[in-house]
Amino acid sequence: MNSFLDAIKKRRSYYAIGEEEIVPVERIEELVKETVKYVPSAFNSQSARVVILFGENHKKLWDITEETLRKIVPEGQFASTEKKMAGFRSGYGTVLFFEDDTVIRSMQKEFELYKDNFPVWAKQSNGMLQFAVWTALELEGLGASLQHYNPLIDDEVKGEWNIPESWRLIAQMPFGNPTAEPGDKDFLPLEERVKVFS
Repeated sequence: MNSFLDAIKKRRSYYAIGEEEIVPVERIEELVKETVKYVPSAFNSQSARVVILFGENHKKLWDITEETLRKIVPEGQFASTEKKMAGFRSGYGTVLFFEDDTVIRSMQKEFELYKDNFPVWAKQSNGMLQFAVWTALELEGLGASLQHYNPLIDDEVKGEWNIPESWRLIAQMPFGNPTAEPGDKDFLPLEERVKVFS
């Protein structure tokens, strides 16, 4: 099996992660930067933006998320939410994925014929970026998962890390050294998902 497909097969959602530094900060930064640089985007618009949080900044993100959710999740149901936040917080870092809306608006003006498509294409490109970063982290021996607490935490995140107003939060990816294997994954029959005509 080619190594690219092997990497895709091995990428999983890891919820049990720790803060042991099995991969140096510099290596993670390098991986993310290279991925951001080379993942394709429509018309080479390059509208994706990324923030990497380590250490206390990483923990602060999940403190913010927990306190935000505490205001809206019924008290009797909050224990499971609190446990989930503690799991993310126990990791080594978090990658935040954004889209820069000024870039998208600029492309809409420049290529008016396709203006309705640019937000869609930006989401597709950001999804590719998330997948590529996730797989790159997996190849380094790190476990990660993809979370979506936006837009609930957007304003506080922007304020805490001085994020430009035009950056719109898309997803959060906590990562760390895996402390437990993910569960089994079921697959639908491929005949239901892929059609081939030759």
